[in-house]
Amino acid sequence: MSLVALLSNPLSTRNKDLLPRIRDIVASCPNLFHVELSDINEIPDALKLIASVKPAVIVINGGDGTVQAALTELYHARPFGDAMPPVAVLPNGKTNLIAADLGASGDPLTALRRILEIARGDLAAHVVERRLIALSDGQGNRPVLGMFLGAAGLLNALLFCRNRIYPLGLSNKLSHFLAAVATLIGVIIGGKSRLSPVRSEPLKVTVRGVGTYEGRFFVLLVTTLEKLLLGVRPAKPAAKDSLKMICLEQRRMSILRTAISMLLLRSRKVEETPGLHLDGGSEILIEGRNPAVLLDGEIYKAAPGRPIVLTQTAPQPFLSLAA
Repeated sequence: MSLVALLSNPLSTRNKDLLPRIRDIVASCPNLFHVELSDINEIPDALKLIASVKPAVIVINGGDGTVQAALTELYHARPFGDAMPPVAVLPNGKTNLIAADLGASGDPLTALRRILEIARGDLAAHVVERRLIALSDGQGNRPVLGMFLGAAGLLNALLFCRNRIYPLGLSNKLSHFLAAVATLIGVIIGGKSRLSPVRSEPLKVTVRGVGTYEGRFFVLLVTTLEKLLLGVRPAKPAAKDSLKMICLEQRRMSILRTAISMLLLRSRKVEETPGLHLDGGSEILIEGRNPAVLLDGEIYKAAPGRPIVLTQTAPQPFLSLAA
């Protein structure tokens, strides 16, 4: 069996209950090297330690912020040099979008056991490549990396769920249902009302070499993955080496038509829906009075007078749990 390295953040919400059972699995598996953080700022040293044992797979066990911080450090610091092993992600955060894309959903313990099972055989058959979004906020910090970025009304809907619904202590499924209801109410109220959970400020979105969109947007979503939103793809797909973007204007009829197209008319060329823009490019700029985005669960704001700039990395190795 190949050596598997597990990086855990005990401070992640779900790990408070899950970690004792994770430790039981570690104790029964000599080929599982486990490193526990006491603070997220220890990630650089933890990854150097993991690199010293030369694992065949790195597994990240933490919330969305832990995953993002680990991926950013792996890319910039390169503790493994040019031979980075594939990364697996346990579904242990609130959104778990990266984990789900890699075939890991549901119980994190089941996902970990699946990873250990894969490590007993041919790992190469499960290695896939994913590009990452590189976000620069104009404040002189190194770019942060992720796979899913939301802004405009989508950002405010996600923050409403995080700040007003998650604290109620409900299950993720019920929390997301209530957030969907609140979003629907916000659409009815309109995007300009201060009472709307999906209120949006005017933005200017520029896709290099493609075009510029200005106005209020209900959804601004950027990803490096092939599947965009609810499985819908543009009639003319963007190149595989480009960022993919959905930009939906904050207009009731545009939102309604897009929702019908996505949920009921998957075969329709959705790019023909008025107010919906599906584009891709090597660089995307987001500008506004105070532009902010949510990248894999973490909020980033641009420096005053500067845009948020999105590019992408070269392909990085990940471990897919799909059969």
